[in-house]
Amino acid sequence: MGNYNTVTEYIKSLYGTQDFIPLHVPKFRGKEKDYLAQCIDTTFVSSVGKFVDQFEEQMAQISKTKKAVAVVNGTAGIQVALRLAGVKPGDEVLTQALTFVATANAIIYNQAHPVFLDVDLDTMGLSPKAVAAFLEENGELRADGCYNKKTGRKISACLPMHTFGFPVHLEELISVCNTWHIPIVEDAAESLGSTYKGKPTGSFGALGVFSFNGNKIVTSGGGGAIVSNSIALAERGKYLTTTAKQPHPYEYFHDELGYNFRMPNVNAALACAQLEQLDAFLAEKRSIAQVYADFFKTQGIKFRTELPGTEANYWLMCVELENKQEREAFLKYTNSENVMTRPIWQLMFRLPMYKDFQRDSQKNAIFLEERIVNIPSSVK
Repeated sequence: MGNYNTVTEYIKSLYGTQDFIPLHVPKFRGKEKDYLAQCIDTTFVSSVGKFVDQFEEQMAQISKTKKAVAVVNGTAGIQVALRLAGVKPGDEVLTQALTFVATANAIIYNQAHPVFLDVDLDTMGLSPKAVAAFLEENGELRADGCYNKKTGRKISACLPMHTFGFPVHLEELISVCNTWHIPIVEDAAESLGSTYKGKPTGSFGALGVFSFNGNKIVTSGGGGAIVSNSIALAERGKYLTTTAKQPHPYEYFHDELGYNFRMPNVNAALACAQLEQLDAFLAEKRSIAQVYADFFKTQGIKFRTELPGTEANYWLMCVELENKQEREAFLKYTNSENVMTRPIWQLMFRLPMYKDFQRDSQKNAIFLEERIVNIPSSVK
């Protein structure tokens, strides 16, 4: 337990003398108050206002995509992005079981079926090899796309998640999915600012989705964004998320089922001010990650770092313990000392609502589930 005492004291020294060290908190040190005051002064506090437009422009630039759509949160963004990609009720979506529950929930919101496939040990994200192996055994190409031979259902999308901001092996995954004619929707909720071979995550698939929840690297309190290099898809996303209302000077006419998933202007104002600081946040995150990496090397504990050819945003930093027993001891000790640490999520198929869905062996996911712990990762 002495080793964990050293770790705990080091984290406390890194983040100052406060009584409790949280996992991740936002930092407001830009124009947040000014932009929020503008919303109040102009009375544009709801779903229409200049900051919504500004936010969408900023996100398109940052993600290097052609268009972005502001939405109320990342989960809603994934739900709509899957529909835009062609997912229909009764279809299947390939994804990972090692993820936050919102990834799987968004599939169910479309009345589709998640198929849980394994992750890679190095990225902690969806494994192209696992996807390829599943499709070679179960896939069947037909005139209108790929089908699961065992269930008879169409596989309409692949939904990888960039775990803690570490990009998945995108080049290989794209190759596999192209072979089987399956569009990719990137769950980039955690990876704003991360890049793969110099290109931002979220820009590789047919669509990408980001989250701006209170614990993300940039926050709008609550909010999300759908991005795409297809202007047609993004414009349809804007239409669906604004209740599918046909433009008209005064009439209300909605010609299909839409969603009231609009981001309020006050949230967009907060997001705009935060996005202006993204580069500084990323630089500080990388600095903290290097300090952690150097320290944990002296403790004989594996600190997770980015892979060659990628840049991680180091949203939530994490260590890998020797086994589940060590993980539990680490969690118990650090939290008892008021240093907030958290285990990686329970695998989706362990949750009662997802226990019966198709999955593979999950060998790597189980290995990581038993060992990965998030440590305090806030910008100082």
